[in-house]
Amino acid sequence: MTRTLSPETRRALADRVRYYQEMGIYDFYRRTESASMFVSEPPVTAKEQIVAESMQSASTLIVSIPESRDLMPRKSVVAAPVAVEDNLLAPSGTYAEQSVSDPIQSLKIIREDLGDCTRCRLHKQGRKQIVFGVGNPKTDLMFIGEAPGADEDQQGEPFVGRAGQLLNNMIKAMGISREQVYIANIIKCRPPNNRTPERDECETCSPFLMRQIVAVKPKVIVALGAVAAKTLLAVNDSMVNLRGHWYDFRPAGVRSNDPDWVSAKLAVTYHPAFLLRDPRQKKEAWKDLQMVMRELGLPMPAKGVE
Repeated sequence: MTRTLSPETRRALADRVRYYQEMGIYDFYRRTESASMFVSEPPVTAKEQIVAESMQSASTLIVSIPESRDLMPRKSVVAAPVAVEDNLLAPSGTYAEQSVSDPIQSLKIIREDLGDCTRCRLHKQGRKQIVFGVGNPKTDLMFIGEAPGADEDQQGEPFVGRAGQLLNNMIKAMGISREQVYIANIIKCRPPNNRTPERDECETCSPFLMRQIVAVKPKVIVALGAVAAKTLLAVNDSMVNLRGHWYDFRPAGVRSNDPDWVSAKLAVTYHPAFLLRDPRQKKEAWKDLQMVMRELGLPMPAKGVE
């Protein structure tokens, strides 16, 4: 029998569910001990404990997380309906750009919504401008990196420094040009001293990236580096394990208005900045790009990345 929740608990529950929906989490699962060993989580606050207990009492959670750690390819998991008072779990991922079909206009709406973003601490830590994204909005191929660097922060465009020059060469080796693809980052502001983005920064900024992906509707996404791969796939694993596989990627928190586009195939490769530090891995990155080329039906050039 479902107990009646107090107003304070209901508000806490609604806030927590709304937060998860913004992250693209609509289905809830009971975590088993064997599954939790792979995830490092912060201590649970008293408020979160109340919410967790309330969700257990107010819902029926039938699906459990499998104990295996198979990452390829990702499979859809269907959860049992969750019954919560006042329909607190109603989807909230509806945005203005979903009313238009032109990707150029959609991206413009998303950029206007982003504005001069002050949603996380990075706007106070020396960023000069937001680096949104660049390229062909109607492309089949999208590259997603980690974060802007100094050159990108100065010019307002992703991948324009030394790593960007190498990425251009990698794209050229595939037989296409930079102008034929779309390029973006997990976060849109430069972290101080080019440090690795913090988890909360990625969580704050990634909903806008998800909307960009839905606007572009690529057939293939290439995640450049560990931060991009782990954020997009919501997993914590090594590049060795993540590379070489196809993943069925569905943008979190937003639904496509095109019934013909539901998901993209996602591949993982090394970030160009890493390849500049360790050129020996260029051959491995080229293998990843060849996998992408085969998927897109691109002819194989005689030479790889120089």
